[in-house]
Amino acid sequence: MLADRPVRAAVATAVIVSFFVGGVMGGATGAAVASRPDLLAGPLLARLGGKLSAPVAAPKLTVIEESETIAVVEKVNPAVVSIVISRRMARPGADFQPFPFDDFFGDLPPQPETDVPDTGERELRVIGGGSGFLVSADGLIVTNRHVVDGNDDSYEVVLSDGRTFEGKVLARDPLLDLALLDIEGEGFPTVALGDSDALRVGQTVVAVGNALSELANTVTKGIVSGINRRIVAGGVGGSEVIEEAIQTDAAINPGNSGGPLVNLAGEVVGVNAAVNRSAQGVGFAIPINAAKDVVASVREHGRIVRPWIGVRYVLITPEFAKANNLSVTHGALVVRGETQTELAVIPGSPADTAGIKENDIILSVDGNDVTAERSLAALIRGKKSGDQITLVVQSQGKERNVTLTLSELKSQE
Repeated sequence: MLADRPVRAAVATAVIVSFFVGGVMGGATGAAVASRPDLLAGPLLARLGGKLSAPVAAPKLTVIEESETIAVVEKVNPAVVSIVISRRMARPGADFQPFPFDDFFGDLPPQPETDVPDTGERELRVIGGGSGFLVSADGLIVTNRHVVDGNDDSYEVVLSDGRTFEGKVLARDPLLDLALLDIEGEGFPTVALGDSDALRVGQTVVAVGNALSELANTVTKGIVSGINRRIVAGGVGGSEVIEEAIQTDAAINPGNSGGPLVNLAGEVVGVNAAVNRSAQGVGFAIPINAAKDVVASVREHGRIVRPWIGVRYVLITPEFAKANNLSVTHGALVVRGETQTELAVIPGSPADTAGIKENDIILSVDGNDVTAERSLAALIRGKKSGDQITLVVQSQGKERNVTLTLSELKSQE
């Protein structure tokens, strides 16, 4: 179980479409010279033929006002929670020595029980941690699915004031890395939810979470480095595609998973979900608008209901079209996954029923073009199970209209 999700590029990665289908000495010398223009006057006059009219003024330091950030942190912190994950495991014998970093990187996957000298007894052991945030005063918490993905695990929720509660998993998203927890009680502090569709590249954001599963309510600050990213987040348990991800250089550390990404208005705009271990300053969050829909679905249906089409696809860009000799420069090319068992069209799905085949290209949904900025999954967002949609599909070079009825994506739990 990893509370940071390694990621890799998803230029040609398939997904089942559903609802939401960043020299010390030389520098020191330069600074000293800049602060003493008289040291430069002699040599510089010689080079310029004595025409230096006045020394260059030393740069003035600017004090950066941080009151906005402080106000945001004070506003959001009370509603950010730490999630402690425990599991009943074999009690190790006296000679067993755990992996030396287990206590520090609390979200590393637990050592398999087959590797532990079994004394015949089982004990509840902390195996990891993550973050979340309260969205209702009666104890509803948004977090990542991978934080609470163990059916046999127990979850302790720790509030910023130190109070602890047993967390009950209400729902795990069958597609996105989102889940809802519930704790008993009333009058809990909550966060304000913003509009992730209004985010702009360069906008300042703050990430809050249980860093390293040890440092609760840790705050990092950065900017929105990109929007509408399509990435593959993977861990020990597999991988998944995150559509329309928010890229940020605000540090997202192990244990930050499930915590809020907040704008300077104090509104949550994303759910921290993944970090690229091979790069610095590259983290990703799921847009909060997706989480809003999850909360609304659970409140209405008691579960997360997502309509789906049932295809795996890769988005077509002009570059991709040129490299692959395609006649169109946008759309969703229906393709198999990375293994032969990951079919392009899921048997029994709406796409299968409507006759969509592998290598077809879905060009538009209800008159809206499928593009890199507006993916097939994004165009399905906001639709409901039972809705009828019209696709323009290119098959073997010819275009045709396809009408299909969306059905509910069933949980794989």
